Amino acid sequence: MSVLFSIESHVARVTINRPERMNAVDQETEARLEEIWTAIEGDRDIRCVVLTGAGERAFSAGADLKSGSGASGLEYWARMNPNGFGGIALRQSLTVPVIARVNGLALGGGLEMVLGADIVIASDTARFGLPEAKVGRLPLDGGMVALQRLIPRNIAAGLMMTGRMMSAAEAQAAGLVNAVVPPENLDAEVDAWVADILKSAPLSVKAIKATLRRTAHLSPMEARAVQTPELIAALVSEDSEEGVAAFREKRAPVWRGR
Repeated sequence: MSVLFSIESHVARVTINRPERMNAVDQETEARLEEIWTAIEGDRDIRCVVLTGAGERAFSAGADLKSGSGASGLEYWARMNPNGFGGIALRQSLTVPVIARVNGLALGGGLEMVLGADIVIASDTARFGLPEAKVGRLPLDGGMVALQRLIPRNIAAGLMMTGRMMSAAEAQAAGLVNAVVPPENLDAEVDAWVADILKSAPLSVKAIKATLRRTAHLSPMEARAVQTPELIAALVSEDSEEGVAAFREKRAPVWRGR
């Protein structure tokens, strides 16, 4: 299977399973990823997603050029997935948080998938880059429009115009990565972030993600006035009462997601 997908204890785990190809994404893998994201959106029991690549060398090396469709750059641009590379780079319909577990190289579409995550945890051996210009192409599936919104513009421009790679430490300094750890500590660090997310009220987390994603282009005053469905659902939820009650009673809250 080109993508492994499992759900356990409210956590979905999505693993691109092509380590022999540096977890590069071909058409079959792209289609499977889109199916998985759609399935996650329809499962109210899922409260967090961990996205990674199999093996130790790569998160994903991006598009599998050796299995290319033969389409020109213009043809690819005309028919590209509106949700971005891997169905996640620019996806707006996914309400639960996505953690990118970056275990190695994240290049091209691999980095674009990282840009679609909400939290990024990287091994100190990870490297990030958008080398499309070196092969006469462009980072069309999210990189060219999303990277400059997450890190300083000149840093983004330098990466894309030269095809250079950024270390995990540099990515963290630029604000792209939340935490960098040795490879042997990567799973423990990811699990710690997952555990903290699960301790938070699920509807509150969804409302926060919705506000972050849908109001970044607005002024603070304009953004505060936006009433997303997720915001309203959190404000009128049973969980909002449970959280206050648990605090007063000095106990752990029991979240019901309603």
